[in-house]
Amino acid sequence: MAISVVIADDQEMVRTGFRMILESQPDIEVLADVVDGEAALAAVAEHRPDVLLLDIRMPGLDGLEVTRRLSGSDRPRIVIVTTFDLDEYVHAALHGGASGFLLKDASPAMLVEAVRAAAAGDALVSPAITVRLLRELAPQTPPAGARRPSEPLTERERDVVRCLARGMTNAEIARELYVSLSTVKTHLANVQAKLDARNRVEIAAWAWESGLAATTT
Repeated sequence: MAISVVIADDQEMVRTGFRMILESQPDIEVLADVVDGEAALAAVAEHRPDVLLLDIRMPGLDGLEVTRRLSGSDRPRIVIVTTFDLDEYVHAALHGGASGFLLKDASPAMLVEAVRAAAAGDALVSPAITVRLLRELAPQTPPAGARRPSEPLTERERDVVRCLARGMTNAEIARELYVSLSTVKTHLANVQAKLDARNRVEIAAWAWESGLAATTT
């Protein structure tokens, strides 16, 4: 079945461009493109898309509030699209449950990959941007109320999380640690459960906030 998508952005050229790119793929179907947050919520309720491409800054209801309102549902997966790679709103959106983000000048291939990754329950985020964003906005010292895992992470899980926080894909982590791809996925699933995290981006954010990402093995 095709991956169903709704696009929400107040710039017509952006919506048109995204629609053309995505509709050129045989496995992706754009159900609607809308101009603001209220219309995005209405489109999600009507169409139940797999993925919502969501701008941060829109008139009226912004992307951050839309993300918050949809955070309790399994669908859609949200990919934030922004002009600003160090926007504090992006950081808040990731904590709010977004699957990832990309810049509006991202390549067509990255846009397609981000949609496919989100639909599969993963996240594709520009690694260099993600690492810089999380590093810049993480506290200098772990906050007293920082999230604690329900069980201590194993040393191998910590290794995997460090790699993830540096922006590596699962395949890159597997090569770095000399393990199989399935082993990486298993470790990440265990970490996600221990942290009660919604996705890999939230795990990466925790790694920076807790200080784990800054430590070396």
